[in-house]
Amino acid sequence: MADWSASQYLKFEDERTRPARDLLAQVPLSKALKVYDLGCGPGNSTELLVARYPDAEIVGVDSSPDMLSQARKRLPQCRFIEADLSGWAAPADVDLLYSNATFQWVPDHLAVLKRLLTGLKPGAVLAVQMPDNLDEPSHVWMREVAREEPFVSLLPKNPRDRAILPSVGEYYDALKPHCARLDIWHTFYQHPLDGAEAIVEWVKGTGLRPFIDPLAPTERAAFLRAYTARIAAAYPPRVDGKVLLRFPRLFIVACRKER
Repeated sequence: MADWSASQYLKFEDERTRPARDLLAQVPLSKALKVYDLGCGPGNSTELLVARYPDAEIVGVDSSPDMLSQARKRLPQCRFIEADLSGWAAPADVDLLYSNATFQWVPDHLAVLKRLLTGLKPGAVLAVQMPDNLDEPSHVWMREVAREEPFVSLLPKNPRDRAILPSVGEYYDALKPHCARLDIWHTFYQHPLDGAEAIVEWVKGTGLRPFIDPLAPTERAAFLRAYTARIAAAYPPRVDGKVLLRFPRLFIVACRKER
């Protein structure tokens, strides 16, 4: 895929930052001296960490140059590094590894999370939030439109925005042996947006990218017309004219136990 677009992502900054706030509220560290924001994006989640831990060294990690450029402008006092989380390793003295809406994109991310957790010092925390919405109409219709002509002939075979998340039990069984405390939960957000077009704009910055990035401009426009029509039928207007985008998210807060 092409590089991520910080400007597209930030069109819904408040809605995207809400789960980041909810995740941070459950981190059981009153004090931290070294904090890493994994998949920091344009710095909206990093900004929350700076406010929560003003005395800490805050470091953002992301694979997108455009996202990192925006983050550096937003938070010049923080350090940001470009890295692929699949092979990235945290320093031994880190207190908090925090990640908002990133690890769903990392191949075999449960193994990566286990590796990062087991590398933490006792008492350190791994806090992660991931979208769990592949069965929502917003994502079902991406796949359905991609199976239609002419798009099935134009797109790579079986394009997917990302892999289905493992079950809660799989996360628990993999992480709990290394934890003094492990909390896992789902939250279902209901975002009121300005019609089907707003939903399309939302997913253009994330899940829709594998479906439209490979297409030529005219083909992309045709795909978006077909997809928007399906979204309009799936998300009817409410009493105030808004549509409600239901958005399930999975949260994990793991506290490292004594080795």
